[in-house]
Amino acid sequence: MPFFSVFSVNKMNVTTLDLTVFLVLVIFSMVTDYWLHRDNKEVTLGSAIKWTIFWIVIAFIYAGYLWWEHGSKMASLFLSGYMLEKSLSVDNLFVFGAIFAWFNIPNRYCHKVLFWGVIGAIIFRLIFVLIGVKFMSSFGGYADFVFALIIFYAVFKMLTTNEDSEIDYASHPANKLVHKFYPIVPSLFKDKFVVGRQEVEQALQDENRSDSDKNQLQKSLATAKGAMRFATPLFVCLFVIQLSDIMFSFDSVPAVIAVSKEPLIVYSAMLFAILGLRTLYFVLEGLKGILTYLEQGVVFLLLFIGVKLALGGLHALGITHFDITPNQSLFVVVATLVVSVVCSLVFPKKAKK
Repeated sequence: MPFFSVFSVNKMNVTTLDLTVFLVLVIFSMVTDYWLHRDNKEVTLGSAIKWTIFWIVIAFIYAGYLWWEHGSKMASLFLSGYMLEKSLSVDNLFVFGAIFAWFNIPNRYCHKVLFWGVIGAIIFRLIFVLIGVKFMSSFGGYADFVFALIIFYAVFKMLTTNEDSEIDYASHPANKLVHKFYPIVPSLFKDKFVVGRQEVEQALQDENRSDSDKNQLQKSLATAKGAMRFATPLFVCLFVIQLSDIMFSFDSVPAVIAVSKEPLIVYSAMLFAILGLRTLYFVLEGLKGILTYLEQGVVFLLLFIGVKLALGGLHALGITHFDITPNQSLFVVVATLVVSVVCSLVFPKKAKK
């Protein structure tokens, strides 16, 4: 079928059952997550750990299906891509934490922002994966070299960026874009992304709001006299996170494609990893200052993937016969994560320098 053809390249013939199992697991887990978090309660570390385990189990159920339907190689490719995307996302989650802090978003609203951020990530990842796989299938080994350069540049940026420097998200492109097309109120209206003018006017009579807050709201109303709807800081925060995630995908998508060039494997691996990021964020926030060697592990994994891509390019061009197998990739990813966690636990004081 033409629809399946975009997911079927190389050695995997995607069937209706493959897509059905994939979609059922994704929709079921997302609906369950959304329903149980609908009350915007604060996410505790214990709850976040339980939900993180839930998302890992969902991913392994799909890996089990791939093993049963397509064999151990496809399951291994999926798990390698899943763990790689999960580990690469750790650095992104720390950035999301900085964004939440800058916008003063309470813990109980972070999950909602991340949920809708994931919806955007699902769409953009699909676009990037299809483009990336098509690019690799069209240009062969030369595409491997292009992606390797992208990943090596990402490593260079990570190693040369000053971690202590604070980012002013007021000048972030996403923030500027929202301000250009939408009037903004300076304070939160519970978990709402957009509020009506009448609601803003009613907030001026709210005794629980400070005089400073009311003055800012009054200025917003006066500045946008004809506006009937206003975006809240929660919406601006969501937009900043969404654009940041798109930028992060420029190195994560090539990295996962390097493990498997099968579109469904790449996309499903990334998607199941992304779905678990919401609760993983709260786990990392709770363990901040403990898992201090994870970033070094991410840098090593990116270097490994860059080398794998370069070797794959040489192999595709017939220059060398050496290539890194899916099982070897899976071993390196798992070993790197284990070593990063163990080093963080064994050498905590050294890691805090």
